Amino acid sequence: MRIDAHQHFWIYNSNEYGWIDDSMASLRQDFLPADLTPELRHNGFHGAVAVQARQTLEETRWLLELADLSPEILGVVGWVDLCSPQARSQITSFARNPKLVGIRHIVQAEPDDRFLLRPDFLRGIALLEEFDLAYDILIYPRHIPAAVEFVERFPKQRFVLDHLAKPQIKTGEIKTWASGVRRLAASPNVFCKLSGLVTECDWRGWKQEQIVPFLDVAFECFGAQRLMIGSDWPVCLVAASYTQAIDVMRKYLELHPADTGEAVFGLNAQRFWRLRT
Repeated sequence: MRIDAHQHFWIYNSNEYGWIDDSMASLRQDFLPADLTPELRHNGFHGAVAVQARQTLEETRWLLELADLSPEILGVVGWVDLCSPQARSQITSFARNPKLVGIRHIVQAEPDDRFLLRPDFLRGIALLEEFDLAYDILIYPRHIPAAVEFVERFPKQRFVLDHLAKPQIKTGEIKTWASGVRRLAASPNVFCKLSGLVTECDWRGWKQEQIVPFLDVAFECFGAQRLMIGSDWPVCLVAASYTQAIDVMRKYLELHPADTGEAVFGLNAQRFWRLRT
C-alpha cells in the first residue's frame, strides 16, 4: 500500500490562514478531498494522512469529519491544546474516532525556541502514549537541540519529524543541521517524513541535485525503515506540482533496492500510524 504521509486541507479565509502571504497567493483558495483524490490516483497512492493546519479544536473536528466521508483519508493528525489542564478531556473527545492517529503543535511558530520542554507541554505529551497517538515534531533546525532532549524524555512515545526539520536547502548549509538530525535519529522511536523539501529550495529554480545531499543524510541517520514520503500538498504547489514533489523521491530511490521504495512509499507509514486498511 502506497501512502502520502503528509498533506493538508483548508477552506481559505485570510483571518485563519494569515501565514499565506503574497508570495504564496496561489494557495489562497480551497483545497479539499475532491481536489486531492486525482493527484493520489495519478501518482499511485492508495490514501493519505491529513495533517492539521490550524491550531483549533474545530480543525481536528473538521478533519475527522472529512475523513469519515473520504475513504482515501486513512488517518488524521489533529491538534489539541497540550498545554491546557483540559488536554485529557480534549484528547478523549477525539480519540473515539479511530482515524485520529496523531497530534501536532506548530512549534516552529512559537517565540520560545525551547517550547518543547515547557512543563505544561510535557505533561500534555505524556498523555499521548495512553491514547496510542503519535506526535508530529514541526521545527526549524534551531529547535533541534531542544527536540533531542524532548524525545529522550519519552522513549516509548512514537514521534515523527516533519519535513526533515526544514533544512536550508536553498543556501546549501548542511553541516550543523546534519549533526543535529543524527542526534535526533539516535532515538529509535523517532521516524521522519521526507516532505516539504521543495519549498525549502528556491521555488522558481530548484534542482534535484540540491536536495540529494539532504536525502543522503536522512537515509544515513534514520535508515530505510524509519522514513516515509509526504507530498505536503497543497503547500508544495508554490514550488512544484504534486507529481514533481513526489518525483524527487521517485528519482532518488531509482538507485535503491525495490523493498526500500516499498517501505518509504507506504509500509513505514502504515506501520508507524497503525493505519487500518
